[in-house]
Amino acid sequence: MKLSPLGDRVVLKQLEAEETTKSGIVLPGQAQEKPQQAEVVAVGPGGVVDGKEIKMEVAVGDKVIYSKYAGTEVKLDGEEFIIVRQNDILAVVK
Repeated sequence: MKLSPLGDRVVLKQLEAEETTKSGIVLPGQAQEKPQQAEVVAVGPGGVVDGKEIKMEVAVGDKVIYSKYAGTEVKLDGEEFIIVRQNDILAVVK
């Protein structure tokens, strides 16, 4: 199955959480903070949303930072994805 977002929505696949701190301490699963960094898996067509022309500024494969409480989590074929609006994406990591 494939996800195809509508409008100004973007499908993200969350990057793995850090398992060790910078000082080398190994973190158990519960102590790991959910990362806000993800990879773009699919991008909607943009178009007119709420009467405004939306140009999509991210592309498939981009690594992005998104708002902490944004989006809808979806599980599909055993993988977890997050669907967010483009304006919930804060930055592109280059």
